[in-house]
Amino acid sequence: MAHVVDIKKACAVNPLKMSQPLGASLAFLGLDACMPVMHGSQGCTSFGLVLLVRHFKEAIPLQTTAMNEVTSILGGYDNIEAALLNIRKRAAPHIIAICSTGLTETKGDDVEGYLVTIRKRHPELADTEIVYASTPDYVGGFEDGYRVAVTAIVRTLVKPLPRQTDQVTLLPGSHLSPADITELREIIEAFGLSVIVLPDVSGSLDGHIPPDWRGTTLGGTSLQDIRAAGASALTLAVGEQTREAALALQDIAGTPFEMFDRLTGLEVNDRFLQCLSQLSGRPVPAKYRRQRSQLLDAMLDGHFYTGGIKVAMAAEPDLLLAVGSLLHEMGAELRCCVSTTKSASHALLPAPTVILGDLEDLERGAADCDLIVTHSHGRQAAERLDKPLLRIGFPVFDRVGNAHRCLVGYRGTMALIFEVANLMIDQIKHHHADDWPLSPEALRAAAPVATPTPTGLAVASA
Repeated sequence: MAHVVDIKKACAVNPLKMSQPLGASLAFLGLDACMPVMHGSQGCTSFGLVLLVRHFKEAIPLQTTAMNEVTSILGGYDNIEAALLNIRKRAAPHIIAICSTGLTETKGDDVEGYLVTIRKRHPELADTEIVYASTPDYVGGFEDGYRVAVTAIVRTLVKPLPRQTDQVTLLPGSHLSPADITELREIIEAFGLSVIVLPDVSGSLDGHIPPDWRGTTLGGTSLQDIRAAGASALTLAVGEQTREAALALQDIAGTPFEMFDRLTGLEVNDRFLQCLSQLSGRPVPAKYRRQRSQLLDAMLDGHFYTGGIKVAMAAEPDLLLAVGSLLHEMGAELRCCVSTTKSASHALLPAPTVILGDLEDLERGAADCDLIVTHSHGRQAAERLDKPLLRIGFPVFDRVGNAHRCLVGYRGTMALIFEVANLMIDQIKHHHADDWPLSPEALRAAAPVATPTPTGLAVASA
């Protein structure tokens, strides 16, 4: 169990944390025909929009209530009313999803009360669902905003329905990419089960050319599917951040749930497939047995370069746990771990300490490490320290293909192992540039030395 240390600084230096409204916006972008709206100033929305566009390399529908100095003091009712009417008229979304910002939360806008009044005054809005999430950006982080938004979607739109024994609901965490969700959907459907993904960014942010343009999200979980989630036989929740929404589904529709703190690794995917096998009454398909064997071989091949290395990581809690646990299982030492907000995930992390801090704290702790793991804002620290950087999380704006990067399941775990091992090989090459390529004997000498473990799998030691 990691000991959590909250660094109390006057200001963040090279911030690690993304805001709650941004996390909520990502959740809303996973709904089909939806228009996410930030209730705040235009600047709040603009900064979030830039980060989303740079990460996904896609057009992002995101609106604002455009609060100014006067309305920030007098209240934002008129701005919300005008935004709802304009969005309905111009884009005709099925869902308008509003998240608050620090500006309006500080003022104390009663948005839920505003929405009741607006619906009474404008019956034409009856055909548009409105979801509201309270996400002040002066507390919490990206994961918290996503958590609050998914829970708000469930509590606002899901109703109890007769049970469908072959249907499950998948609640993916904000750390899962569109490719991750696609992989999990394929695994679930391989057992003959139908799945409702809530929210589903694999339909809206998977990097495709849309057949039309509506001004809203194109793809994602439809309003019909959201409502149908009340009929699922089981909820599969991935990441501690989805626990609250899973509990809400249980309260509303009586749906039991299974929590998976991560799906990157061997044992956790074994448990995931066993759960699906028991639910469906079908054996694990042969292709996943083959993938498991391939993953074991990948772990054997990769541990020569990951065993004994010292790692500095900075990420949101669930992503920190997923990647950090795999590296630990591959023989790495989690020397420095920095996160953004408090979470039950920290108790499961195989590290002595988790710092709630910024990228300055990461850089200080990474001086004697072999690998840095964080998002693109950590690239300067990696350059200064001359360390390899594994880019994970949000945002990653200096690489393309983020939507298609898979880190879950047997295949995704194997891909991550190869990525880390290849980074370490490149680092060896960097420090032996004059006599590269090394002979196999010299390469083995430059890498950490592997020693047998009681399980039979060799683990490298420093």
